[in-house]
Amino acid sequence: MTSDISALPATVPVTMEAQYQQRLARYVTAMRNEKPDMVPIRPFVAEFTAKYAGMDCQQVTQDYRLAFDAAVRCAADFDWDAVVANMVYVWGTIPQVLGTRYLAIPGVGLDRDTGFQYLEPTEDGAWMQPDEYDALIEDPTGYLLNVWMPRTNRYLLGPGEANTAQNNVAWLKGGMAVMQYFTAFGSQVQRLRTECGTASAIAGILKSPFDIIADKFRGYIGLTMDLFERPEKVLAAAEALMPHMLNVALSTADPNKEVPITIWLHRGCVPFVTPDQFDKYFWPTLKPVIEEIWAHGHQTLFYAEGKWKHHWDSFRELPEGSIIYHCDRDDIFETHRALGDRFAISGGIPNYLLSFGKPQEVREFCKKVIDEVAADGGYIMDAGAIMQNDTSIENIQAMTDFTRDYGVY
Repeated sequence: MTSDISALPATVPVTMEAQYQQRLARYVTAMRNEKPDMVPIRPFVAEFTAKYAGMDCQQVTQDYRLAFDAAVRCAADFDWDAVVANMVYVWGTIPQVLGTRYLAIPGVGLDRDTGFQYLEPTEDGAWMQPDEYDALIEDPTGYLLNVWMPRTNRYLLGPGEANTAQNNVAWLKGGMAVMQYFTAFGSQVQRLRTECGTASAIAGILKSPFDIIADKFRGYIGLTMDLFERPEKVLAAAEALMPHMLNVALSTADPNKEVPITIWLHRGCVPFVTPDQFDKYFWPTLKPVIEEIWAHGHQTLFYAEGKWKHHWDSFRELPEGSIIYHCDRDDIFETHRALGDRFAISGGIPNYLLSFGKPQEVREFCKKVIDEVAADGGYIMDAGAIMQNDTSIENIQAMTDFTRDYGVY
């Protein structure tokens, strides 16, 4: 690595498209666990974009157009290779027109400058009751539409209930809002390309079947009890969800097979479940999905929220190069030693450092990561977790500038 600016290649290509192609190639090369021209920078900035653009959390949550503008503003001003088109992914209008019961939204139940919150249900108040496993297993889509949606949204009615105008309007407005929001991402990706020369960091939607049950259906407490009281139902339900998760992932993936499908991993690791439970329920219902995605030519970004070192041996069972491992709370240097020979690695810069540290401390940590983790390629610069509005603008600038200056091969 070098810090000699004069030794760097030209950083301002002739055209925006040339800059885009240069950054995309750099990003893709690193994700393939190879050595690009320099360390790519791909920060998962969420509410940070609002802070930088002079907005609050309510603004970017309520109006996705403002959230898109904030992401473009950051991409235009910072020398980043790739960003997510919008990391503030909950558009407040959708849950509000449906009457959501499981989200708190900035300015609606929360302070306007606090990020949205998932409302964890009690064991008795889980959105799916324990005697409903068979209905989920038999028809996951039907259960979602007929039971889960009316139960989690106060304006929706289930089968057999007397219809109301409010129910009709909620379904209509909710469907229109979802269609409007998700179809807008194509033009947002194009904006990043043509206005900023910045690649879209991810494509595709994937969650572990186990996490779907733990998050959206039974809640963490309910699932924990189910693993002891009805473990066979948990496994059967996770297996029933596997083809649905695979279909959604592939149907929303990058047709060019360049940027990865992302899976957010959180409730399948120690200490949320035991290693034995991971081996019996979590991994057998996720590993085949990842392998099938890889068979179709797509990488998966393992956004490993929390600490996952107890499961690294299982991850090594996956085909070489099939995933990019994102390091959150695990030690980035230990992560590299354990997985770097098989998979590219991203992240590992502590969020507390980017929020509350000094710029010089950020530069020193980034130097160590570039020297030890990125030395042979296969590393993407990013924080450990998504960056919210407590992240320091000065520290993000320090991470960006230092990586661009020092992280040259």
